[in-house]
Amino acid sequence: MPTIHPWDQSAALLAYTRTGFENDAAAELTERTAEAGLAGYCRTHAGTGLVELHSADGTPLWPLLLRLEFKALMFVRQWLAGSGWLRDLPPEDRLAPLLDALPDQGPFADVMLEYPDTNEGKALSRFCRGFGRTLEAALDRTGALRPDAGHRLHLLFTDSATVFPGITPVANSSPWHLGIPRLRMPGQAPSRSTLKLEEALVTLLDERERERLLRPGGTAVDLGAAPGGWTWQLVRRGMHVTAVDNGPMDADLMHSDLVEHRREDGFRFRPETPVDWLVCDMVEQPSRILPLMGRWLARGDCRQAVFNLKLPMKQRYATVRDGLERLRNELMRADRAMDVRCKQLYHDREEVTVCVIPAAGA
Repeated sequence: MPTIHPWDQSAALLAYTRTGFENDAAAELTERTAEAGLAGYCRTHAGTGLVELHSADGTPLWPLLLRLEFKALMFVRQWLAGSGWLRDLPPEDRLAPLLDALPDQGPFADVMLEYPDTNEGKALSRFCRGFGRTLEAALDRTGALRPDAGHRLHLLFTDSATVFPGITPVANSSPWHLGIPRLRMPGQAPSRSTLKLEEALVTLLDERERERLLRPGGTAVDLGAAPGGWTWQLVRRGMHVTAVDNGPMDADLMHSDLVEHRREDGFRFRPETPVDWLVCDMVEQPSRILPLMGRWLARGDCRQAVFNLKLPMKQRYATVRDGLERLRNELMRADRAMDVRCKQLYHDREEVTVCVIPAAGA
């Protein structure tokens, strides 16, 4: 039997991000950790979408998952705290050493077996499904699973013999496997970009906010709308949309009688009366989009907004952080109490999605 090595790295917070954005997630985690009063440093695994945050002085990292707000992190899809990597699990009995090494904060609400969001990682999906059934049965026998528990157990496999066991608070983490909501491409939607807005509404708004803010009969403007992927998401919720774009809109969408197509410049258009929502997926630099969104929101031309920011090749985290800070300051000067949320979504590419809604009690 191969030798089972002990934990061969120090305790860490393991974060999932989009492949290629490891350095951006690391910069964000390092900065947020310092703001929380902890000294830490990051190790990135290039091309894997994985980032490790380590404590510089041995301070436990689990409290950080309770102190920081997960939804406020822009480049982190999921996070979990554990004691390090377990390596060389023997193929004839992976279960026993793994059970011995599990975190002791149980019971757990459930368990997720995961892998890096890469082609190589996805090859582990079948193994994780099979081994997951074995593990869940073992945890059930010991009473380690309890649906009302506050923590979830995660096992991140990089191969069938290497795993990072960790835990995350159910109320302050992503509820989805790999941190990715499972959305199906609607057959009637004009373009795949529709999934970006659907994911934004699912991820950046909670259920009560969606029910309150996306009511049938509401009004919206879609800047850069053609062919209508984002407009379609609003129309399917019964909203009246002014689609602003010089390009053609999807013919079936126009038959809904809920869309007015305005062939105008999205940077010059202004609604005659305020609308409930402004959405925008124009391919422009953040230096142009952010001031445009700021003007709409500060003037009260829209009550809420969802928009994308296309990112530069370098200093992506700093670009977004500083741009959103300027937006918040502009809204504060206009006496608009707004909650600004931002996330790099699964259906985003070299971009992030921003949602701005009235602050609680505003």
